[in-house]
Amino acid sequence: MTEKQRVIGVMGGSGVYEIDGLEDARWQAVTTPWGDPSDALLTGTLDGVKMVFLPRHGRGHVHSPSTVNYRANIDAMKQMGVTDLFSVSAVGSFREEMAPGDFVIVDQFIDRTFAREKSFFGTGCVAHVSVAHPVCERLSGIAYEAARATGVTVHMGGTYLAMEGPQFSSMAESKMYRDWGCDVIGMTNMPEAKLAREAEICYASIAMVTDYDSWHPDHGAVQITDILATLKANTAHAKSLVAALPGLLGSTFEPCPFGCDRALEYAIMTAPEKRDPALVEKLSTVAGRVLKG
Repeated sequence: MTEKQRVIGVMGGSGVYEIDGLEDARWQAVTTPWGDPSDALLTGTLDGVKMVFLPRHGRGHVHSPSTVNYRANIDAMKQMGVTDLFSVSAVGSFREEMAPGDFVIVDQFIDRTFAREKSFFGTGCVAHVSVAHPVCERLSGIAYEAARATGVTVHMGGTYLAMEGPQFSSMAESKMYRDWGCDVIGMTNMPEAKLAREAEICYASIAMVTDYDSWHPDHGAVQITDILATLKANTAHAKSLVAALPGLLGSTFEPCPFGCDRALEYAIMTAPEKRDPALVEKLSTVAGRVLKG
């Protein structure tokens, strides 16, 4: 069996707009059947491993969480051969112990977004993938190890409440989400994680805590100036974390022990003769492995 080359993808959130130290780095425009991704993709190698970076909000932060084209972003990553995708994003915290400046390796989500396309599939080609465990346990472990090596305080596991935004939470909302058992809140990891699963890409979420949202009695309402100050410090740790990934993962991709790379194996429900050819063509990158079989 021919060895499959690993390609590490990084989806950079607020404050993370490039990868330092890439060799043969170049920005490459990618077109997708779902529209344009957030920006061109930065490609290169780091410690002998291929890497692809996409600034989720675009360089200069031009896309709001609701206007990010999540389907195009994931399709573009798949086109570039990405096997392991790490999301880096800023979040607020609902837990005293998850303080501003800490990192959280998210393992669960509650999706409260409502203005975004959440699936590659639909009328003419229906599929249902499992997101009971929405991140790759293997990649999450790697992310935790890489974060610890930077010296940042990192928490393994946490539930991420995905809100629509772009406004921050009211105090009533913040207290409600905290009562639900959520640990952090952000605006961008959904539907990103769901789409990565549909595209059979291993996915991990690295959440950088910038504030206590608005529930905390000693911190009051979220202030963007405070967030930016913490974000600047977090960004340095995030870049160090990303730099450690090639050494921890290596250059050869092996089948995911948790099946992320085979998520569509039994997911497509529409009979072959009933499938919409136009939609099947659009799905050629993310689902070609099973649709062409």
